[in-house]
Amino acid sequence: MQTRIEALYKLSQSKFRSSFHLKEKDKLYVEEKGMDVIRRHACDFVRNKLADSYPKNDGKQTPMKGHPVFIAMHACACCCRGCLNRWYHVEKGIPLTDIQQEKIVNLLMLWIENEMKK
Repeated sequence: MQTRIEALYKLSQSKFRSSFHLKEKDKLYVEEKGMDVIRRHACDFVRNKLADSYPKNDGKQTPMKGHPVFIAMHACACCCRGCLNRWYHVEKGIPLTDIQQEKIVNLLMLWIENEMKK
């Protein structure tokens, strides 16, 4: 099992995944709302967009823009069950456990924290 740091390093080696970055307006949104609110949003998005066995519109359910967490979900390959399976070997057709959801949120938050430093 890889750590969050190892996962981010592996993602940084992907031309596609490493192309995602927070824009200035995304950073301002994070600063305005604060990391606790962003974490709550991430929890809600993961629960509502990924946690079901067969999420609605899987593969197309996460927008490419509009919220810093959406950008993080694509950058971290946590945007759909297909990406979760390819990158993290999370089986499709089985609901995500609370622990899996927490690990995804922690990865997303670390990515956002790193982006905020740039």
